[in-house]
Amino acid sequence: MPQEYTLKEALKMAILAKKNLMDFYLEAARITENEKGRSVLARLADEVRENARKFYQYYQWDDLGSFEDVVSRPPKADSAMLVELKKALNKDVHERKARELAIKEEEYLEKTFLQAAKNMIDPQVRAIFNEVARDTRIHCEIISSEYARTMGMVHESDMNTYVRE
Repeated sequence: MPQEYTLKEALKMAILAKKNLMDFYLEAARITENEKGRSVLARLADEVRENARKFYQYYQWDDLGSFEDVVSRPPKADSAMLVELKKALNKDVHERKARELAIKEEEYLEKTFLQAAKNMIDPQVRAIFNEVARDTRIHCEIISSEYARTMGMVHESDMNTYVRE
């Protein structure tokens, strides 16, 4: 039987999911040695922060505190994303691995929210979950593009050079 969330629960889930993702990007940026990679990860953290703010603006309850309170809290020590990031890192592969984990986490988050949206009866809650999934897809595409560039793969901006019509 599908679980139905209230608008409050859906918004809180969206805000906290984005907060966890922001923490992941901030940590990945902190440990990334390549300046371009660090810049991309920091930019993604900023974008995720603004996504969280967008959902927070609709949050009418006071149990979370201010938006700044939410985003400035220390990362959850048991956050699956941060645990995986720390386990996977070593001096030689951390930048590549951080991006691979980011892609994996973005895809998982998108899938989770799309599946939840399918089961929602309340159209407002469904719309929130679909919007989180859409924002997550966009981030995944940015990370995938940057990953391809840093790995020396054909970047989408070079497609006309390498692909004949």
